[in-house]
Amino acid sequence: MILAALLAALLGQAADNTPPEGFTALFNGKDLSGWKVDEETRQHWTVKDGVLEHDGKKRDLWTEPQFGDFTLMLSWRWSGTPVEENHPVFDADGNEVKGPDGKVKTERMIDGGDSGVFLRGYKKAQANLFCYPCGSGEVWEYRTDPKMPAEVRKACMPKKRADKPVGEWNQMTITMKGDRLTVVVNGEEVISSAQLPGVPARGAIGLQHEFNQVQFKNLYIRESK
Repeated sequence: MILAALLAALLGQAADNTPPEGFTALFNGKDLSGWKVDEETRQHWTVKDGVLEHDGKKRDLWTEPQFGDFTLMLSWRWSGTPVEENHPVFDADGNEVKGPDGKVKTERMIDGGDSGVFLRGYKKAQANLFCYPCGSGEVWEYRTDPKMPAEVRKACMPKKRADKPVGEWNQMTITMKGDRLTVVVNGEEVISSAQLPGVPARGAIGLQHEFNQVQFKNLYIRESK
């Protein structure tokens, strides 16, 4: 670990799980301190070599502290065995694209898994991590809610797919200010000030259990005053 930190410093990069100035680490790289866990949770969320891994079988993972307005940084990658899947294609407004036969168009994708980041303890407010053609950052529960105005649903659709190939590390920055969400994936702003009506003013951060193994590291947060 000392050698790794030294090499990172020589390269001008911070060691993993070492927060930038002004940020606090949500994950210390050693254990699940600061997260709500019980014995069952510990069976599915484990820590090894500075990486937090979920086995894809059970349990969401939630922080103990709650947050209001914040900027959250994290790295993730799919660590399980990928499969090929047909996933639906969406237009720029977030609607499913249909062919002349009325069926939803699909694209064959290498699918490494499905997860997400719950915001302020509210499962509807989730920045998705997944392998759909639209890319990560999409807010499914708002985008597909017919009760939401068209502009709300459209804003929850990523502008582009910025994900790296399955198996490589991705970096995401999530900013919540009031009920507005901005998401950057691998340096590309994919969600810009999307309104999330009804999102609580404060709440915990959650990592979603959904499908297949996923790893996390470098989880840092800075709460706005």
